Amino acid sequence: MIDIITLTLGPVQTNTYIVADTETKEAVVIDPAWDGDRIALLAQERGWQIKQIWFTHAHFDHIAGAAKLSASLPEPPIALLHPDDHELWQSGGGGALFGFKVDPGPEPASLSHGQILHVGNFAFEVCHTPGHRPGHCVFYCADAGTEPGRSVLFSGDLLFYRGVGRTDLPGGDWATLERSIREQVYVLPDETQVLSGHGDETSVGEEKENNHFIKA
Repeated sequence: MIDIITLTLGPVQTNTYIVADTETKEAVVIDPAWDGDRIALLAQERGWQIKQIWFTHAHFDHIAGAAKLSASLPEPPIALLHPDDHELWQSGGGGALFGFKVDPGPEPASLSHGQILHVGNFAFEVCHTPGHRPGHCVFYCADAGTEPGRSVLFSGDLLFYRGVGRTDLPGGDWATLERSIREQVYVLPDETQVLSGHGDETSVGEEKENNHFIKA
C-alpha cells in the first residue's frame, strides 16, 4: 500500500509529500520545500528509507529543504529534475529575489516525459507539463493500492483546488499551461486524487467541472 504524508512548509506554505510503499519501506520525497531535517526524521520514525527526491520544478519554495534532507539521511537520496529547470535550480530557485539564500542540494539527474519511476512496488509516470515553469513535471500513479482503482497525481504548481499555477513569473506561459492541463491532466480518470504544491487536495473531475480558469 502507498502511504502519503503531507507537510506544509516554508514561507509560502508549500506542500511537501513523503510517499512510501508500506511493504518495502522505500520512500521518496516530492518537493522538499523547507525543514529537510524534519522531513528526514518523520521518515526515519516510520522506518522508511528515502531513496529519491522528485522535484516538480525548481522554484526555491520547492527545493529549499533538499540540502538538509540529504545531509540528514544515512544514504543521500538521488534527486530528479527536468533539465529545462536545471539553470533555475543552480541559482537556488530564484530565492535571492525574495530575500532567501537557498542551497539547492545534490546535483539532480534528469527527468523525462514518459519516464517510469518507482516507489517500492508502485510505478509513477512522469509527465512533462510546462506552463508554470519550462521544466515543470507531474507524477501520476494509476494504482496507489489503498483501494481498488485509486489513482493519484502530484500536480506541483500546475493545477490547484479550483486554481492554476502562475504564468507571470519568468518561464511562465498561459497557453502552454492550459495545454498541459488539458492534455496531461484532464485526460486522467475523474476520480484521480490531485495533490498539489499549495492548498487543499482535489480531484480531476472536480477541476474539470468547477475550475473557473480552465474547464474541460
